[in-house]
Amino acid sequence: MPSAHKSLRERACEATKRINTILGIVDESHDKEVAQAVEKAIIDALLEERERCATVAFECCAEDKDKAHKVADEVRRIRNALVTNLTSMR
Repeated sequence: MPSAHKSLRERACEATKRINTILGIVDESHDKEVAQAVEKAIIDALLEERERCATVAFECCAEDKDKAHKVADEVRRIRNALVTNLTSMR
């Protein structure tokens, strides 16, 4: 069972190895670039999902605008913390 404590970089490197295996690539000269592309795709997906969650939360609480804004603001605050943490991992 995979560890729940792997960094995005570690996951991207593992994905790169799997991709290379599937494609039958033995040359590792572009592994770093491929891993960075995979990592960026993961980060972009996470950020898009956070934004989608904020939108859904806002729409679900339409009758209580104050609550909707609080939920959306909290999701965005968490998004900003995620971006900061991910950026520092690079």
